[in-house]
Amino acid sequence: MNKIEEFKQLIWDFYAGNCRDFAWRNIENPYYILVSEIMLQQTQTHRVKAKYEEFLAVFPTIETLAQSSLRDVLLVWQGLGYYRRARYLHQIAIIIVNEYSGIVPSDPKVLQMFPGLGAATASSICTFAFNLPTVFIETNIRTVFIHHFFCDQEHVKDSSLMPLIEKSVDQHNPREWYYALIDYGVFLKSKYGNLSKKSAHYNKQTKFEGSDRQIRAVVLKLITEKKLIDYTEIIQIINKQEHRVVKILQDLEDEQFIVKNANNRYLII
Repeated sequence: MNKIEEFKQLIWDFYAGNCRDFAWRNIENPYYILVSEIMLQQTQTHRVKAKYEEFLAVFPTIETLAQSSLRDVLLVWQGLGYYRRARYLHQIAIIIVNEYSGIVPSDPKVLQMFPGLGAATASSICTFAFNLPTVFIETNIRTVFIHHFFCDQEHVKDSSLMPLIEKSVDQHNPREWYYALIDYGVFLKSKYGNLSKKSAHYNKQTKFEGSDRQIRAVVLKLITEKKLIDYTEIIQIINKQEHRVVKILQDLEDEQFIVKNANNRYLII
């Protein structure tokens, strides 16, 4: 048995007794997978679990999501952060309904053309929604391959991992294989800590408290909940350095997230 086969046996053996259960696993609805994969970007599973079910209760089909306003989507999204993802998901739903008859494409190259979907997310959607043997990497998968094949090295590049990931992909059941890899990666993190620090692509996340990211989230939450709010009220409620809030409001306008009307009031586009 070669190293890849031994590695695969290890992963399958672990998964047999330690697989995790989530509402977005082993389902046949590609729209549900699309929602879950975008939610899981940069967000831990325990935070996604409740929001995923709430979101699908409000937007049960891709058509209902596409027909809803961005404000309605943001109202449900609150609590997950990274609001751009909600906007991307809304835009993607509109594209799929208008240009693909409401059918989520099964080609990663097509999905990559959609807003906010990089190569990894496009491929993961195709694997989990359609059980296709794509090749992709995310934080838990990276952890597994660094631990098993590069345990004594630092600054490991993804380009060194990808050939191994490709060789190990189960061609008959890639969906379950990637579930197994991810669950083993979670186990390794609980046992050894953040092994992704050995990755050449590791970037320590900056502090959220007091950051522009936090102010941006509060600004969007205010405008979403109030529906219409004037500049003075935003400044008073945020109670941070005014120039920072002004910059964030301008950025949100430039991104066509919000618009300012003639009365100097802001609303979600």
